[in-house]
Amino acid sequence: MAFTVAIVGRPNVGKSTIFNRLLEQRKAIVEDIPGVTRDRQYGIAEWNGKSFYVIDTGGFVPEGQALFEKEIRHQVRIAMDEASVILFVVDAATGMTDLDDAMADILRRATKPVLLVVNKVDNHERLLEASEFYSLGFEKLHFISAMSGSGTGDLLDDVTALIKEEVEIEGEEHLPKFAIIGQPNVGKSSLLNALTGEERTIVSDVAGTTRDTIHTRYKLFQKDFILIDTAGIRRKAKVHEDLEFYSVIRAIKALDEADVCLLLLDAEKGITAQDLTIYSLAARKGKGIVVLVNKWDLVKKETNTARDYEKVLKQRLAPFNDVPVLFISAKEKTRILQAIEAGLIVFENRQRKIPTSKLNDVMLKAIESYHPPVVRGNAVKIKFITQLPTAVPSFAFFTNYPDDIKTPYRNYLENKLRESFDLKGVPVRIFFRKK
Repeated sequence: MAFTVAIVGRPNVGKSTIFNRLLEQRKAIVEDIPGVTRDRQYGIAEWNGKSFYVIDTGGFVPEGQALFEKEIRHQVRIAMDEASVILFVVDAATGMTDLDDAMADILRRATKPVLLVVNKVDNHERLLEASEFYSLGFEKLHFISAMSGSGTGDLLDDVTALIKEEVEIEGEEHLPKFAIIGQPNVGKSSLLNALTGEERTIVSDVAGTTRDTIHTRYKLFQKDFILIDTAGIRRKAKVHEDLEFYSVIRAIKALDEADVCLLLLDAEKGITAQDLTIYSLAARKGKGIVVLVNKWDLVKKETNTARDYEKVLKQRLAPFNDVPVLFISAKEKTRILQAIEAGLIVFENRQRKIPTSKLNDVMLKAIESYHPPVVRGNAVKIKFITQLPTAVPSFAFFTNYPDDIKTPYRNYLENKLRESFDLKGVPVRIFFRKK
């Protein structure tokens, strides 16, 4: 991996605020309560013409035995192993604590360079009080305010001075992006971990474990794309905390960013009204969709269980139900690679550009075999079809009465487009324009 900076420290010292400041974007959720960040969050920062990775981590509690404290500790250790340099963040407003001492004891034994970053130094009085942190015994101290940005320039100068050789960080803008979406506790993080083969995100039975949207580059088996794990999307009425509200907003924003959405359903619960809402949201945004029925290993099966389940599922998804449906188990790693194959096929379908001549040859024959209904005694004639230059497959049908073609005939044309040109898993837009 290229040069990497890991941001570590006890809970609530401002690690995510520093992470956002270094990246110059609000990527990590920031809230004034401990334990907001849980998973490792990666980003790319640039300073003095040098690019490097930055890892945000959860608050480190050395002896904590609570479920998330143990899991966060594991995630922090992975980040420290990956890092080229460690930023140890402490809080000038609170002063030195036992947790800071315990963390310092661990970092003094680290083989990586450690820079002590004293955050929340907002005035001269805080600067004087912050001198107590010299007793932790680290050579390099930086007094900063992540909120206002003061002192971060000097910190970045010291970080980039440690970069000995320029390593080109590959841009990820051109890569396909797959967002893993669904309700809380359907197995989104388990699927991400199963695909990447590492403990990339914390998995638990507690709904709402994932809070930030986690971007991970998948580069295995000659395939290269970005996987985005998102927080579970619940109904508005069930969201009571600001923190969960921000998580849901980030998850919906990840939908905008994605090319294909992998919608996870819980096999035991079946498809619910909220699943249909999430599905409709992805379709309205014009995203490719693959439906993954997770926890299939827990379902009692007979000869045609999968076939019957899929039939009911597609009835609920109508009218747009031309989507791949796979029955998977993230825990048992059953058919998870097939899910990726399906996602890549849908991505290709979404990019498909159909030559105008071929489009007219096929669709004008379909129109000839089933004419649009007559309007006020006038025949509706469609003479020409073309694909529009949009991200979502969109088609313009030029006709003499564009406002009088009703939904049933629109559906007929869409079905013919899907039959003739492989558009499985992709919403199709149809526009009628005046000839």
